[in-house]
Amino acid sequence: MTLPGATLVAQSALSGVFIGSLYGLLGLGVGLSWGLLHIINLAHFGFAFLAAYLCYQLASVGGMDPLLTLTLIVPLFFALGVAVQWLLARFAVSPLNSLLATFGLTAIIEAGIQGIWTADFRKLESVYAGEKFRIGPLFVPVPELLTLSFAIVLCFGIWAAMRYTDLGRALRALAEDAPVAAAFGIDRRKHELLLAGVCGALAGIAGVCLALGFTLTPSQIYAWVGVVFAAVMLGGLGTALGPLAAGIIIGVSEALTMAFASPSWAPLVSFTLLIALLLLRPGRA
Repeated sequence: MTLPGATLVAQSALSGVFIGSLYGLLGLGVGLSWGLLHIINLAHFGFAFLAAYLCYQLASVGGMDPLLTLTLIVPLFFALGVAVQWLLARFAVSPLNSLLATFGLTAIIEAGIQGIWTADFRKLESVYAGEKFRIGPLFVPVPELLTLSFAIVLCFGIWAAMRYTDLGRALRALAEDAPVAAAFGIDRRKHELLLAGVCGALAGIAGVCLALGFTLTPSQIYAWVGVVFAAVMLGGLGTALGPLAAGIIIGVSEALTMAFASPSWAPLVSFTLLIALLLLRPGRA
């Protein structure tokens, strides 16, 4: 077997950082919902792809800058996140049943995307698509750099909000012991709806990043579930920085696996890391 050159290894690692940041960005909303709301929200992936298609439509047909579509997508998906949480709370859906309910919602979203945009591949041709610059021998594509920037800013911003604000402390208190937190005057319903809206908005931002860097097809929704769940479990439920760190580790590992071995081996990386975590640190997993 011929070993790859140093430049190829470095470029692969850089690409892994970029794709890992998208894993982390998608995992951020999933992990917060799971860890703090006790809702396993598979609809998060459907929301992300719906946002990606809306970005594609607004940019390709409406002529909007893809980044400006966030001004419409973020409030829309905040409202969708609130609506889903309201329904789940209204019927007192358990964590396991939330997995089933939101999986059904994801299937509905996929069918809706196919009904409107068909199952054909869609690629957003934007001003950012072909833009790249060099750092020494390495190429840095602008869409991937934007994704990394969004992921870092949002993860650290939410981490700071959870740690240093009254809202963050209230959410952590509700996750630890909701009845006691309510006894101290914390409005459980209001805080849960707000967090669900933020998770929905995060799905919308991740969807725009998907549209900027990837070719879209509705069936790809499920291809992201496994690796993002692995990043969430590795990073820790309810944390803001954990999914980003775990996503980058998985992304770099996958990219280096493709560089040294074969692309067919890359999907095994995330699940191998997850199984190792479950075996070596069962108490934390």
